[in-house]
Amino acid sequence: MRHLHLDPVGGIAGDMFAAALLDLMPELEPAALDIAAALLGSEADVSLDRNPVGGFAGARLMVRCRPGTHARHLPDILAMLEGCDVLPEAACSIACEIFTRLAQAEAEVHGKSIVAIHFHEVGAADSILDIALAGYLIDASGAHSWSVGALPLGGGTVNTEHGVMPVPAPATARLLKGFVMCDDGVSGERVTPTGAAILAHLRTMMPAGSGAPAGNRVMSRTGTGFGFRTLPDRPNALRVIELLGADQTGEEQMLLLACEIDDQTGEDLAHGVEIIRATPGVRDVTQIPCLGKKGRMVVSLQVLAEPYARDTICAAIFAQTTTLGIREQTVQRHVLPREQTEREGVRVKLAQRGDTVTRKAEFDDIARNSEDHAGREALRRKAEDNE
Repeated sequence: MRHLHLDPVGGIAGDMFAAALLDLMPELEPAALDIAAALLGSEADVSLDRNPVGGFAGARLMVRCRPGTHARHLPDILAMLEGCDVLPEAACSIACEIFTRLAQAEAEVHGKSIVAIHFHEVGAADSILDIALAGYLIDASGAHSWSVGALPLGGGTVNTEHGVMPVPAPATARLLKGFVMCDDGVSGERVTPTGAAILAHLRTMMPAGSGAPAGNRVMSRTGTGFGFRTLPDRPNALRVIELLGADQTGEEQMLLLACEIDDQTGEDLAHGVEIIRATPGVRDVTQIPCLGKKGRMVVSLQVLAEPYARDTICAAIFAQTTTLGIREQTVQRHVLPREQTEREGVRVKLAQRGDTVTRKAEFDDIARNSEDHAGREALRRKAEDNE
């Protein structure tokens, strides 16, 4: 189980989040720059600066916007994201959800409808790219859970299109509701609206208390993303730490949630199962046809789940099926050491099986980039080739 912990030493902004994840997973940088080029075109130049800052190694996302960048409404931004052919579908969905959260917070603050919200700073090319890359990196990381340390409160005021606002800005404060904050004595805007919106999305994947999940974890890699402001006594940095469960071998403790269904149509159940499968904390869903009471055909639904997400997943099962009860048992899951990389624009899972490494290409990526069987097979072979 891969867990990512965010350590907001300097705070968190969208560009800091993207830079930290790219520093953690440098193999994703080429695809990230392709997304930037396809999304922004001639509107901005994008690069990743890996020069040390304040004596520390890390990365800084450099976005140089050309004159003429204009403010946008939410439908404009969603259309940009959905029209980016190189942004994977799951990543696009995450990015759209993050922007929608931000629009909802702004709508509540200004007393307007969500579609009437006019993004100014957050509608600029750099902010749109920050959230697009956040969606891509959250998806590509393969992390099953996230956590974040206490967030710096900051202080003072910030200049916006709506005038001078207190820090945290009103929409940011709404997005941060429920997060642990601390006053570290450094003023200014420490959590930006894009950073807060990303955290609001990740909260659905955070164990209770926002801490690391229970059990032993092995620290694997770290990444650091820098912001542009200089802080008086600390680096303006966001660090991400990768923690692996049981060093990705041996046993993991999971939950098996099960029920039988005999009064729901096949097409409706199939739709409900896809929604359950997309619920944070779900690792796998299976449907097994079997005979129930009075010889009736029933479907046995089994969901393999992260323990921290039990209540959320049970609620999803009750909402999406006709079952009246769910059985729960704790099971032990044996796993192999594994990681994810990318080749030929296709995500590839690598698993260590004794002395052999096996490779499995993500079919959704293959299908999106090939039109027929021959093309899919050729792309799969290229992606899985170990040369």
